[in-house]
Amino acid sequence: MLARRPTIEIIGAPQDLGQSLRGVDMGPSAIRVAGLVDRLTGLGFTVVDRGDVPCCSMATHPEGDPRSRFAAAVAQDAETIADQVADVVAGGNFPLVLGGDHSIAIGTLGGLARHDPRQAIIWVDAHGDFNTPETSPSGNVHGMPLAAVLGDGDPRLVQAAGVNPKALGSHTVLIGLRDIDPGEAARLRDSDVRWYTMRDIDERGIRPIMDEVVAHVTREGVDKIHVSFDMDALDPRHAPGTGTPVTGGLTYREGHLMMELLSDADIVTSAEFVEVNPALDERNRTASMAVELIASLCGQRIL
Repeated sequence: MLARRPTIEIIGAPQDLGQSLRGVDMGPSAIRVAGLVDRLTGLGFTVVDRGDVPCCSMATHPEGDPRSRFAAAVAQDAETIADQVADVVAGGNFPLVLGGDHSIAIGTLGGLARHDPRQAIIWVDAHGDFNTPETSPSGNVHGMPLAAVLGDGDPRLVQAAGVNPKALGSHTVLIGLRDIDPGEAARLRDSDVRWYTMRDIDERGIRPIMDEVVAHVTREGVDKIHVSFDMDALDPRHAPGTGTPVTGGLTYREGHLMMELLSDADIVTSAEFVEVNPALDERNRTASMAVELIASLCGQRIL
């Protein structure tokens, strides 16, 4: 775990197939340019950057079923990402995956699940990512990865990386929700996933919610906990460079306090940060914010 200062291995996943706006494939490079490696080494970690995995291109792969656009290519990329993640875990190191759109989580969690499918997930996002082809209004796969990881949706995504399900729904928590499709909302209400909307955060505050989250994901002896952080969870004032911004998100300090409390708990064993789109950003602000959040998760403090 991070407090024990393991080696962190960075994996770039420059995939943009899961959504409609171009540019998110440059996210891993933007986060690196924002000083990620220097920040982590300054915190005392050994850092290995594995570079970017090769990802499929919209130009050379068919869209396929409009209800699940580019699903075959996303599943192919998931296998490649899973191979890299599984190799990092096998070496006893901490995988840090940089996206790319949020559909890369299918590969990240697939690679982790090859070692232990009884893993918990803390999914920080403005959206539920719990659609299936039947409920999605857009057919964009970046709105479906959490459903696929937990075993529901397009069979190609569900079976990707050779593990199904890839995590425990009963140990999955969604934080920061504020933009949910109607069919997706019904599916979430019928699931065993726990969720916290922005209203919950407004009314109760981040600290008590994170205390509950930590208790929930660590119950019954689960000791593999993955953080999947979509930068659109933050209010667009703080993270303008993302493809699906929604007003009213987490503040700068709420985002950092979440990461700081997870660091204090010393429970996180893997992480990914996704949906940084430099083409939509302002002077690389969103990538820089991602670096700051990663640093807080890795133990950086004010004093």
